Amino acid sequence: PSFQGEAPHVSQHRASHGLPCSAVIAWSTDDSRMFRFAKKPFLALGSAAAATSLAPLSRKKTALNTEGVSPSTKVHSATGFEMRVGPPNGMNHGPLRIFTGNAHPKLAQAIADDIGVPLGDATVGRFSCGEVNVVLNESVRDCDVYVIQPTGNGNGGPQEHLVELLFLLDAIRRGAANRITAVIPLYGYARQSAKEKSRSPISARLVTDLLQVAGVQRVVTVELHASQIQGFATFPIDNMHALSLLANELQKVIDQRGLKREDIVVVSPDVGGTTRASALAKMFCAPLAIFSRQRRRSKVASELELSGEVEGKICIVVDDLADTAGTLCYAADKLKARGASVVLGAVVHGMLSDPACDNITKSQLDLLIVTDTVDIEEKMQRCPKLRPISVASLLAGAILRVHSSRSLSELFDNV
Repeated sequence: PSFQGEAPHVSQHRASHGLPCSAVIAWSTDDSRMFRFAKKPFLALGSAAAATSLAPLSRKKTALNTEGVSPSTKVHSATGFEMRVGPPNGMNHGPLRIFTGNAHPKLAQAIADDIGVPLGDATVGRFSCGEVNVVLNESVRDCDVYVIQPTGNGNGGPQEHLVELLFLLDAIRRGAANRITAVIPLYGYARQSAKEKSRSPISARLVTDLLQVAGVQRVVTVELHASQIQGFATFPIDNMHALSLLANELQKVIDQRGLKREDIVVVSPDVGGTTRASALAKMFCAPLAIFSRQRRRSKVASELELSGEVEGKICIVVDDLADTAGTLCYAADKLKARGASVVLGAVVHGMLSDPACDNITKSQLDLLIVTDTVDIEEKMQRCPKLRPISVASLLAGAILRVHSSRSLSELFDNV
């Protein structure tokens, strides 16, 4: 007898070969053949005909009533495996796992604590010859894995951090993870995003290609230095903005020091940072001042020219990155010379390569607020003007939204 949903020609063919109606049938995805998994003669049909004949049966077997059921995770009583239940809503990437290398373990631990999951067990060390050695000490099969690793300076240097990240991604890919996301708070080599001169590399593009070859499927970063890097990759690069964190901390400093908000002037240290400074100025409803380099005569060094009124004002110099902090400190000295009462610095990535701490200490900067996208604990001991803020909550929120397929723009709706 034919079973429900079976096409007449399939029933006739099955009956002529004496096949039971309970036969297990599947078809290949290349639209060429359909095979019966049995030792008896196989049944070959086009995938279109097979899909038509078996679709009603497949729907009855896989349909789930998910109305009114919220997504959650349950543990199977017999096997101990984690299961996703409820409506889709993106809950189909497997259990959440977080790993990290040696670049910034403190930040990774803070993110894991914010989310409420333990850090994954992985050994990231060195062989005797100095080569990077990575071993995952737990299974990542069918998991949604996030690797937290900035590729900036400190704790070994950007090369070491990048290689650790690539090896971690490769190990996770070979461990049959369902999805792999690299969380790179500071995206290294982003300043080399175009050919500045003949016979120079586009390092940012090469790093993006390396990440893709290693197996990454998404990147989450903070304040990408050059937005065109997002166009280098075939995978999504989510650029998280930290200006709101800087603005909240600046407001605390202003309140603690008894300063007036109406005296604020936001300053861009160069023309390239005008968009960023303008966004911060909008948050404070403050005017904008801009430094620009002007070369008045050939063979004469360029000079910084300031456009805007800063006398008696609270100047906030904002930038995305401070390496040696030379531009930041020079701008602060110029502002004080023009009559600014207070000069505060706000930087997302405090790389602070030597002699940055000495430059900041000797400069006219009253305070420099930096995030912890890179490890700056040692720098804080050397420079009392530094005031750190954490991006752990920002990145934790991003990871949770990516994991559950929610919009990342929710993080900035109230900014």
